[in-house]
Amino acid sequence: MAKVKSTFGSLIITLAVITFVGSLSLGFVFDWTQEPIAKAQMAKQLKAIEAVLDGYDNNPVMEKYKVAIPNGKDSLEFFPATRNGKRIGTAVKTKSSKGYSGDIWLMVGFNEAGDVLRVQVLEHKETPGLGSKMSQPNFLNQYFGKNPGKNNLKVKKDGGEVDAITGATISSRAFSEAVQLAYETFQSVNHGN
Repeated sequence: MAKVKSTFGSLIITLAVITFVGSLSLGFVFDWTQEPIAKAQMAKQLKAIEAVLDGYDNNPVMEKYKVAIPNGKDSLEFFPATRNGKRIGTAVKTKSSKGYSGDIWLMVGFNEAGDVLRVQVLEHKETPGLGSKMSQPNFLNQYFGKNPGKNNLKVKKDGGEVDAITGATISSRAFSEAVQLAYETFQSVNHGN
């Protein structure tokens, strides 16, 4: 039996073939999973919108647009909800970077007058059992039906109307800040303020 002698050239060719096959496989897997991932993201967004708005007959995700934050460098995503062609509300995806453990992402539903219909927590890294209580109804209900332009939706420690979560004042402040940011951006588009 003859022994095959490895040369530098044969090693390069082997490595090139393995790299080519690996790249081709990764490209195929990416293409194969891209559509299911997009569908899952759309379903997740629709579920969040349904949690903050109801009664619409359009697909707000397909009609989304971005709005620049007033006096800011970033933008928020807006999801308009219509019934029979007439706008009945808007869901705004907003965030605050001032959470105890990082960003807090919310979906806030507004009616056309700027009143908060409902708020859905999309993502956070707050402390389990403390800051994570921002998803509970007794905290969320403090925002429903309130207009951030007329109501002071800061925590009571800061002179506002919102009872902070016990032991999670920083998370409560960040939540309120995200709602206020959504409102101010909503107002800048809908009412020219």
